[in-house]
Amino acid sequence: MYRRGFLVAVVATTGCLEAAGDNGEEVTDPTDIVIVSDGLGREDTGTEDERVYVWGVARNEDDRDLSYVEIRATFLDADGKELDSVIEHVEDVTSGQEWAFEIEYPHFGEDAADVDDYELEPTTGL
Repeated sequence: MYRRGFLVAVVATTGCLEAAGDNGEEVTDPTDIVIVSDGLGREDTGTEDERVYVWGVARNEDDRDLSYVEIRATFLDADGKELDSVIEHVEDVTSGQEWAFEIEYPHFGEDAADVDDYELEPTTGL
C-alpha cells in the first residue's frame, strides 16, 4: 500500500518537472538581480504580536526583461541556525527596473523574537 502511494508521488512529481521544462522559461544566473539595499524590520517587540520582516530594494541588472523573479529570505537565529524560509516573487521585470519588497517571517511573538539575522537569495526566469 505504501509503495503504491510512493509510485504515485514519483509519477506526479516527474510530470510536474516535465511541464515546468516545457513552458519555455529559462532559469538564469541570480547575479542578474542585485539587492540594492535591505534590512531587518521588527514591530511590536516583546509582545505576542511581535512581527519580523526583511525589507529591501532589488534591481534587474540584466540587459533583458525577466518574466519572473523570486527572492528567498532565510530567517536565522543568533547561532546562525535556519528558522524558516519564505519566497516572494514579482513578474515582468524590465531591464534596469528597481522594486521594493517586504518578506514577512511567518511566525509571531516569541518565535519572531528568535530571529536575529537573515539571508537573501534571488532567482530569475526569462
